[in-house]
Amino acid sequence: MAISLSVVLLLAIILVVMIRSNNIKAGPAIVAILFGFFLASTGMAPSINRFLGSLAETINHIRF
Repeated sequence: MAISLSVVLLLAIILVVMIRSNNIKAGPAIVAILFGFFLASTGMAPSINRFLGSLAETINHIRF
């Protein structure tokens, strides 16, 4: 729950910055789509949550 809430907040901030700078291209469009999936909790949201959770867990286990 904490990770998904932080992801939504981070994506919202990124989206606002990109909209204000008139810089909506392929990358920002992906951010906007991900923000929409998390915010609306569509049928794909659990899959995206699992993917991002496993990605965060993988990053957490990397030792430098």
